[in-house]
Amino acid sequence: MDGKKTLNLCLALLPIVAMLMLLIVGYGVWELRIEPLLLLSAAVAAGLALWQGYSWDDIINSIVSKLAKAMPVIMILICVGGLIGTWMISGTIPYMVYWGLKVISPQYILIAAFFLTSVISVCTGTSWGSAGTVGVALMGVAAGLDVPLAAAAGAVVSGAYFGDKISPLSDSTNFAAIVAETDLYAHIKHLMYTTLPSFVLAATVYLIAGHSSVVGTVATPQRVTDIIVGLESLYHFNLLLILPPVLVLWGAVTKRPVIPVMLAACVLAIGLAVVMQGFSLKQGLNALMDGFNLSMFAERGHDISGVIADVPRLLNRGGMFSMMSTILLVLCAFSFAGALTLTGALTVIINRLLKVVRTTGQLIAATVGTTILVTGATSDGKLALLIPAELYKDAYRRMGLDNTNLSRTIEDAGTVIEPLIPWTAAGVYMATTLGVNTLDLLPWAVQCYAAVFFALIYGFTGFGIARVTPEAQQQEMPNETA
Repeated sequence: MDGKKTLNLCLALLPIVAMLMLLIVGYGVWELRIEPLLLLSAAVAAGLALWQGYSWDDIINSIVSKLAKAMPVIMILICVGGLIGTWMISGTIPYMVYWGLKVISPQYILIAAFFLTSVISVCTGTSWGSAGTVGVALMGVAAGLDVPLAAAAGAVVSGAYFGDKISPLSDSTNFAAIVAETDLYAHIKHLMYTTLPSFVLAATVYLIAGHSSVVGTVATPQRVTDIIVGLESLYHFNLLLILPPVLVLWGAVTKRPVIPVMLAACVLAIGLAVVMQGFSLKQGLNALMDGFNLSMFAERGHDISGVIADVPRLLNRGGMFSMMSTILLVLCAFSFAGALTLTGALTVIINRLLKVVRTTGQLIAATVGTTILVTGATSDGKLALLIPAELYKDAYRRMGLDNTNLSRTIEDAGTVIEPLIPWTAAGVYMATTLGVNTLDLLPWAVQCYAAVFFALIYGFTGFGIARVTPEAQQQEMPNETA
């Protein structure tokens, strides 16, 4: 460490415990803002780094390095804000909401949201794409049907991450297989042990909830009719309005660069707003930057006095500027992650953890705990897969366990848990895009957290655990000795 002081376990735990306590008490109990709590956590981590002998420039450089890696995520968030604003003014999202209200009944909105986003995410391999397109429309339908938005958002997130987890097109699925040194399709096949039972459990919960009092007061047909009539009076609906989401989904399937595709979808939506809805180019650009507002109809002489109050609640949103508070949260989270990474605290904690692991169940539990810890501490989904894979690979091999167990466990505790942590990029994205607080939707994101419990059960019972044949293990042992 070039003369730097090394950390013992207590000092290594200090910044992480400080962050957890600040967030649990400050955010969870006192309902304080997350951003200053994360900055205080970053100050604790930075203080530890200074004690070790690092300079202020070292700390800043580490934070800047983290933020540089986060820039693509930040740019995508900005594009999503523009996407929602332009899709509102073009009539794209209202068109999908319109048909959703006509076709889906309140009792089936949760299961429909879960299945639709699951299909889209499996086909495209992108949770963000499916939540930002179909998911946004489904949230509008849920609002129109008086279904609790937290339940609808949980169903959307569950479906979006079902595909992100098992689709061969998903970058996280491919990355997990690569870092665990296993075959992609062997990894996906092994994921089914935890993912399919989670899917069935989630679908059952959404089906039962839809037919119980949980969904609240079922919307009266008259209220739904009023919303449909209101949308029809404002927009000229046409099948061409689905072209922007089709463009985004095509870009996801064909693995085109995300940001240019999203900007192209914004331009296409503005064109549709001008040609089909009669808005001006200036109004289209205003929707891109500031978001859509129903008053834009009044600006071009449209009478909006007869529109019921539910319609502006559905439509008034989006815009690139709407993402600025979200980006501030990302900056604060990565400031803590950058300072923490410099201290090397995570490595100290995990090395100590490895000394007490003796059984398969303990190893799976340690992998789960480490993955969730790294996800929360670094706010980086890729690091949450990479670090546990590197640390535990040898331990899995020595216990005669196939690497697919490792790749499955880091996905069960990393990929699908990330959107349930409020300060991670995925958590911020889902909460902002769907308009529901992360902790509110968390209980309903059954698909995301159920897999962790199945992974732990399998680890301690031995069911669904792939083992290396004695011959293969014998072949590996000479290599280790060498």
